[in-house]
Amino acid sequence: MEKDCGAWINLLSHKVKARLNATFQDLGITGVQSRVICYILVHCRQGEVFQRDIERAFGLSRSTATGILQLLEKNGILRRESVASDARLKSLVPTQRAVELNEQVAAALRETDRMLTRGLSSGQVQLFKEMAAQMLANLDDWEDCAPERAGCSQQNKPDGTAAAPETEETEVSDI
Repeated sequence: MEKDCGAWINLLSHKVKARLNATFQDLGITGVQSRVICYILVHCRQGEVFQRDIERAFGLSRSTATGILQLLEKNGILRRESVASDARLKSLVPTQRAVELNEQVAAALRETDRMLTRGLSSGQVQLFKEMAAQMLANLDDWEDCAPERAGCSQQNKPDGTAAAPETEETEVSDI
């Protein structure tokens, strides 16, 4: 039986996760934590980074993001600092340890991307990114469809307008 798109994505996800976890084991972090560290380091240059930013960027639930951030804080990789304008908000601030990990993490992420795309042209890589963004938009569209709208188009939003991927691109070279 031929694998469907979801099966291929699942297989790739598990292989990448396992590879990154093995790569970062000696550093005491996981693959997901490595990407969160890079995200915070890149985006804190542009302004404060909050937990909700991590949730949105990685498609994580609040509880999953909380767990990841608590471990990073416990391991001395980030600090949470109160925001003067709203004491309920905590800004995520990378520590010196995060900065020290950054070079190794960024190099490992670049190598992973290089291995994933080996044998593919730049056009094929770009096409894959476009297709993955569309698939993500399709899933977002599907989640937005009410149960009574079972006939919701895979290419249109519930309001009938064309679905366009809304992804924030952070190149591995930027982290």
